[in-house]
Amino acid sequence: MQLLNSYEDRNEAEKAETLITGEKRLASERDGTETIYNLFGVANWGNFYKLNMFNLPELQGLVELKNKNQTYDQSRHKEILSMLKYAANSFELTIPEHWQ
Repeated sequence: MQLLNSYEDRNEAEKAETLITGEKRLASERDGTETIYNLFGVANWGNFYKLNMFNLPELQGLVELKNKNQTYDQSRHKEILSMLKYAANSFELTIPEHWQ
């Protein structure tokens, strides 16, 4: 399990925990007077998509337009892929070919 995301709101953290699949755990820690909720789980693109991370829902729309040979924001597509390369390296994932 890896740290997937951190939340300041307990309800938001608990909702996020219900969204992901696989082994998972929610842990809280105090930072001064604030409580932070850390969501640990399986680091995969499916869980990141469910958590609405790394603009994956937006990427899905761009890829769908591209595959239909429709006009899409190519610069935004490249920007998201650039961010995903960082995420892929951080979590030891491979970016699927059909996203590029």
